[in-house]
Parts: sequence; structure tokens; C-alpha cells
Amino acid sequence: MSVITAAYARTVRKESGGPGLLLAHGGGGGVESNFGVILDALAAEYSVVGVDYPGAGETPVAEGPLRLDELADQLVAAADAEGLETFAVLGYSLGGNVALRIAARYPERVTALVLTATFVRAGNRLKFVGDLWSGLAARGENELLARLMVPLALNPAVLEGLSAEEAEEVVRATAASVTAGTVGQVDLIKGADLRAEAAGVSVPALVIATTEDRLVPLELQKELAEAVPGARYAELPTGHLPFAERPAEWAALITEFLSEQRPAG
Repeated sequence: MSVITAAYARTVRKESGGPGLLLAHGGGGGVESNFGVILDALAAEYSVVGVDYPGAGETPVAEGPLRLDELADQLVAAADAEGLETFAVLGYSLGGNVALRIAARYPERVTALVLTATFVRAGNRLKFVGDLWSGLAARGENELLARLMVPLALNPAVLEGLSAEEAEEVVRATAASVTAGTVGQVDLIKGADLRAEAAGVSVPALVIATTEDRLVPLELQKELAEAVPGARYAELPTGHLPFAERPAEWAALITEFLSEQRPAG
């Protein structure tokens, strides 16, 4: 699931062919890191298309600032390349903003939205965290960045359940995973406001809130659910990383909701 051009987008598809499902990953992440552990469960029923944002995976770093419209358009272009006329969109964290923008720009093509660990607006807290996140990444201070992000991303109970060495290993692994495109992607979070797009959603939507999240607080996730007309709301008792803490439960919530949106027969 690499490179942002449709020509290079990798597709995970059930041989018999299933409804389209686009994957929009989080800031500083990638399709494989955010969705890899649940891809088999998703691909069993859906034709899954995901592309990495500039600076993630094999995608080159962008020459200028990233724009949410471009990320949305590029993901839809990948769907076009795979022959998917309509699709649901699964957005994680920043990817939820991408998903909302896709729904606003391509309302006739989106069949459903699933938004996990995400927000409708950043507010002051996420802006300040984003300032530190992108600032440390820009300076190459990956270890310090990891020491900031680990306690924000992990469920506190999970973090405190680790030994000192295990916790340090998590920091080392997090520092090693910082992508070249982190600065540009995180800059999209700061000042984000998708309230207009959320209010205009006219397809079934599921908001999956990560209740032990210290990066995107539960209050912001609930605000998103309230902003999307008729959105269904579900909770996972995880930090910001449902794919690391409760992947099977996350996949089940996604597939059960999407299966309800499929036409009978």
C-alpha cells in the first residue's frame, strides 16, 4: 500500500470481488502500520484500497505543504485505478479528516464512513501537541518525540503494565518508526476544522471512540459523533492505537457495521 499515485497503489482484494473500502491512515503513520493487522479481516469481504501519504512508506516526501483536498483526491484516484465506482471509507486519526473530505468532495461515491480515534476539530490542545510533534520531528529529535508520544498514544493501564525495559523498548521502536513525512502530515492536524463537512454527511457513519486515548481525548471524539448526522457511536477501551491493543475487536466493529450497509442478496 505505497505511493500516493494510483499507478502504484496496492490493492488487497477478495478474489470474488467485494464492495470497495478505502483506507485513510493517521498522521505519522502508514497503511501497513495502522491497518496491517486487520487487513485480512477487511479483505475477506471488501476490495480494499489504501495509499500512503507523502513521506510514508515508499511515497516520496512532498515538495510543499500538504493539502487535505489532495490527499482525498489521491485516494479516490487509487480507487479509480482499481475500478471501484463506489466505496466506504475507513479513516483513522487524521485519516478521519481525509474521510470526511472525501465524503464532501465525492458524495455520490461514498457509501459509508467509519471514523476511529479521530476528531472534527483540533482545538487548542491538539494544536499544541502538534506543534511539539512536528517541531521535534523537524529537528530529528526522534527519541524525545517518542517520549512525548508514547504516553499520549498508549492506554495508561497498558503503559504502566510494562516493565521499565519493555517501556524503553516501546520508546526505541516508536523513535525508529518516525516517517519522513511526519512534519507535513502533522501540520494538517493543527487548526483542522471539519465541522462543515461533518454536518453534510448523508451516508451511514460509525464513530469508534478510543476511550483511554490521551492524544485525541474522548471529548473530541464524542464531539465528532455529535457533528455527523445520525452517526452510530461505539467505544473501544484502548489508547490511540486500537490496532496494537484490540485489533480483533476493532475489526469486528468495522465489518459488522459495514455488513449492515450492504444491500440484501
